[in-house]
Amino acid sequence: MLRRTFASVFLALGLMAAPAFAQEELPGEGVTVQPAVATWQSALPIEAIFATLLEELGYDVEPAQSVSNPIFYQSVTQGDVDYWANGWFPLHNNQTPANFDDNAEIVGTIVENGAIQGYLASADAVEEYGITSLEDFKRPEVKEAFDADGDGKADLVACPPGWGCEIVIEHHLDAYDLRDHVNDIKASYSASFADALARERNGEPVLYYTWTPNFTVVELVPGEDVTWINVPETNPTEGQAGFEDAMTASGVAGAVSDPLDMGFVANDINAVANSDFLEANPAARALLESIEIPLADVSNMTQRIANGESSDAEIDAMALQWIADNQDAVEGWIDAAIDAAR
Repeated sequence: MLRRTFASVFLALGLMAAPAFAQEELPGEGVTVQPAVATWQSALPIEAIFATLLEELGYDVEPAQSVSNPIFYQSVTQGDVDYWANGWFPLHNNQTPANFDDNAEIVGTIVENGAIQGYLASADAVEEYGITSLEDFKRPEVKEAFDADGDGKADLVACPPGWGCEIVIEHHLDAYDLRDHVNDIKASYSASFADALARERNGEPVLYYTWTPNFTVVELVPGEDVTWINVPETNPTEGQAGFEDAMTASGVAGAVSDPLDMGFVANDINAVANSDFLEANPAARALLESIEIPLADVSNMTQRIANGESSDAEIDAMALQWIADNQDAVEGWIDAAIDAAR
């Protein structure tokens, strides 16, 4: 990935001269860091921000390895990668290996309790057919309206194999007896959503899973284009057990009801890192503990990626601009990280 120092960024943007901390001895000098990054688009700008800030501390950050959730949690436990900024908890609880707590840690909170997930359907169709939950997709007229491929089932843009949401969606199809009524599309999420977006804009009803932060809520706005719908009842997976209260949310914009039974636990987005790496690098720990990125900012950057700004250079430029726009907070994080290493 392309990187530039704060000094060049701020000077290029005409904001200020190089920050004072750029002249200090850097705690990461001589240390190579191997990050990983998740396979969904909203992971990319977050990782770019993390990597850029680690490099500002002097670390040599290798290009992130794009891996599925189970591979990452196994790799970070073994020390094959040092961190990623794409932990979703408690959704990922059942994807961590048995020895995870002995060798890796959840570090900091990038987005607190703001990563909601669930099912959305075209708002016009929700109103026309009186849809309130997935249970309505057992009705023949609803299945027919949402059947794009003519197989007699409603088409659902679901999650690719290896994602935490795939496990939950598969559980829902069984728990709510939907196998004979809903066709879950598990291909590339970006491609599947792009197809659904084209159909929706052509006036055809669509049903899809999504999460926040994500470009989908910018492309199809809940409460305008689409509506969040319920699951028939709260039925947690093994990994969601004990978090039933967090599977229902009030005040969700564009929801068919209030509260909304999402079928998914509202998650924190966290960095996850190898324990030995954190112990050896107190500056990196302090930085990972500090970084917070607003939900809307991630969604907007992800929309830009989905709309074609997807090269490494373009994603790095988004990260650099975000850093410049949040200069005061970032300087505080860097100062705290340098202090932690003293």
